[in-house]
Amino acid sequence: MNKSVDNSPFVALIDDDRHSAHLLTRMLIAHGSPDVHWYGDAADGMTRLQAVLGSASANWPGLMIVDLKAHSGANLEFVVSIKHLARQKGVPVVVMSQALDRQDRQALEEAGASAVFFRQAELDAYRREAAGIVSFWARTQRLDAVGM
Repeated sequence: MNKSVDNSPFVALIDDDRHSAHLLTRMLIAHGSPDVHWYGDAADGMTRLQAVLGSASANWPGLMIVDLKAHSGANLEFVVSIKHLARQKGVPVVVMSQALDRQDRQALEEAGASAVFFRQAELDAYRREAAGIVSFWARTQRLDAVGM
């Protein structure tokens, strides 16, 4: 008997704004992203990430995108809270943020963010950021992941 396992690549999105999550998902898919699973806000996202990454038999995301807007430090707090879990499992974390100065960007990277992308008000600029995230995802894929 052959057990069917879904190990299709996907992106986990932690975003506390449903409209923003829907728009980013559409943009990512339009640029060649794998499926995007919206994990909700910080609390729901943490619960789902712990369940998925805590299971040896679960299909882990190939990338986590954090785009929290609850307060100015929400992204940093969340990245700090998942830092060890994400690193242990080898899942890169990308942060979507408003434009940041160098010090704030470094703080996110030191906290565990693999990359920081910026929210853009202008549609073409937003598309370029989404394309950049998909490109980042493609470059960070494990070559040994196929057939595992």
